[in-house]
Amino acid sequence: MDTLLLNQDAVDENTQMPDVIRAVEDAFAAYARGDAQMPAKSYIDLPQYNGDFRSMPAYLEADDWDAAGIKWVNVHPDNPENFDLPTVMGTMVYSNPETAFPLAIMDGTELTMKRTGAAAAVATDYLAVDDATTMGIIGAGVQSYTQLEAISEVRPISEVVVSDLDEERVADFIEYFEDDFEVRAGSIEEAAQCDVLSTVTPVEDPIVTREAIGEHTHVNAMGADAEGKHELADEILLDAKLVIDDHAQTTHSGEINVPYHEGVLTDDDIYGEVGDIVVADLEGRTDEDGITVFDSTGLAIQDVAAAHVVYEHADENDNGYPFDLIGTGTQ
Repeated sequence: MDTLLLNQDAVDENTQMPDVIRAVEDAFAAYARGDAQMPAKSYIDLPQYNGDFRSMPAYLEADDWDAAGIKWVNVHPDNPENFDLPTVMGTMVYSNPETAFPLAIMDGTELTMKRTGAAAAVATDYLAVDDATTMGIIGAGVQSYTQLEAISEVRPISEVVVSDLDEERVADFIEYFEDDFEVRAGSIEEAAQCDVLSTVTPVEDPIVTREAIGEHTHVNAMGADAEGKHELADEILLDAKLVIDDHAQTTHSGEINVPYHEGVLTDDDIYGEVGDIVVADLEGRTDEDGITVFDSTGLAIQDVAAAHVVYEHADENDNGYPFDLIGTGTQ
């Protein structure tokens, strides 16, 4: 039996966004039902290299499939300038839960972008107004692309406002999407007035004020993934129907981590987890709702769900590079 090696192009080719959205939705549901195991993300800190490693293992059982895997990912900010390497690189090991055989080793960087967009799409589907046609994006880095690609699968997005301090990034984003959407550069305030807003920046001082946000805007707060990061003014979080992906992760390193640890925001201000909405234990958007916020830190179950999609399609399409990793001679 061979293990499949799948590079970035293969992962991209085998992750059609509608399939990834459905798989991530299944993962949220499995987690809410208690049909998933997801140990806490572990860290290896390497200050001598200004970087760290993170390991993210998970198992989940959906209605008609189950899957297991682990993502090994780094953050080394000096890589681009000093080594001509990406800041973040991920590797996913995808295993058969029954036998533990490593079915695939795949690029985890592209996988992360796809599943992050899919997670925002799931939240948007349950929390945004039904007729949302405008989308704002603050931060035009690599994660912004899958935000639009995924969210446009669940809402009829036609107009897009993108805001970033880097004008070249904005120009690249506009050029990439201009054939499919009416997309233009704009201020943070213009982006924040849209029906759906995704924030994908690494800032530690909030850049979206309460006054800027639309009264019925749904916000996907995607940028905060470490202690101290904070994109949205506390008043937005306190006024919104606030939905999180996981309590332990969001209070530690999500959008809410700063106001939560300062005591500005408490558990009483958190409406619930997105998985509880998916399984209908909690309501999604109602007619009474104004601003809604999804605080996404990124969960290992999402990586495993996306890897399941990649592997199933790669197997169907005879895609990837098979090799004898284990060397057992098992047929």
